[in-house]
Amino acid sequence: MERVPHAAGQPVDPHDIRFPDPAYSASSDINRDFSATHFRYSYQSLVRPGSVFLYDVATQESTLLKQQEIPGGFDASLYNSERLWFPATDGTQVPISLIYRKDKFNKDGQSPLYVYGYGSYGYPLPLGFSASRLSLLDRGLVVAYAHIRGGGELGDPWHDAGKMMLKRNTFTDFIEATEFLLANKYGDPRRVAIEGGSAGGLLMGAVVNMRPDLFNVVLSHVPFVDVMNTMLDATLPLTVAEYEEWGNPNEFAAFSYMRSYSPYDNLESLRDAVVPAMLVKTSLNDSQVMYWEPAKYVAKLRTLKTNDAPLLLHINMEAGHGGASGRYDYLKEIAFDHAFLLRELGVEPSV
Repeated sequence: MERVPHAAGQPVDPHDIRFPDPAYSASSDINRDFSATHFRYSYQSLVRPGSVFLYDVATQESTLLKQQEIPGGFDASLYNSERLWFPATDGTQVPISLIYRKDKFNKDGQSPLYVYGYGSYGYPLPLGFSASRLSLLDRGLVVAYAHIRGGGELGDPWHDAGKMMLKRNTFTDFIEATEFLLANKYGDPRRVAIEGGSAGGLLMGAVVNMRPDLFNVVLSHVPFVDVMNTMLDATLPLTVAEYEEWGNPNEFAAFSYMRSYSPYDNLESLRDAVVPAMLVKTSLNDSQVMYWEPAKYVAKLRTLKTNDAPLLLHINMEAGHGGASGRYDYLKEIAFDHAFLLRELGVEPSV
């Protein structure tokens, strides 16, 4: 890398921009002027709203130009984020990002814990700011994002290690991430909530089948839970292309492996088990995960569970795969989810 001259004509050694948080999202437009002394970049993290900075190459200082306004005000100093790593059973180091409100958290294993996961298609969980997440943090929840295999956080090898015949790594990573957080006193074992959508809904179904005792509340959005019937129907628009993610069930080895974790096909494991409180949401116009998948999943689970924890199915009659698209309808959906989560965790609705 060539050294960059600044305004005075003196070269500046290549260097990294230092950011204040352990987990963040930063980006910049391509700078085609190699003699530029300043450039702009955007930055946000779990604890800092989306911002635009002007960076001085010579002084290595960043100046805030603009920041997302948070209604009601926001003080970043009240919150703390961490980046943790834990060893999976096979020795692989798996990252977790988490955030909590400092004055609401003591590392004593008493906090309600919320864990989000996805782990498919090489998609990395975004580590951006969320104003709606503040309603959970301000009520004392520890919010964690498990960067499990199958996602894209550590490049293509991370995706490859959690797809097709290695898909079970995604589920065991999520379970072990939750166990790690509980063992290290980040959460109360009696108050653990988990959430995922679409392929993350498959994750929710699989981990509940495997470890129903570990979780207390489950939020599952447009969940891909009927893996076998969907992947065996080549007339569906996404099926054949999805062979590269899940495998081709017309091949015996792939069929057997997919059948071993498909949430709908393994619900019998929950017969007479203590099933967590569950909110399963879908949309009538979803063209990616048809509404009948979560509907039949909930119907079958209702015939098997014997405990009295709520098992709710909510169908949005107007939305698609992404849920409500209107600004206020979208916020109402989040409020509905949070109300269910907080009630089932036993968290007071007011701060």
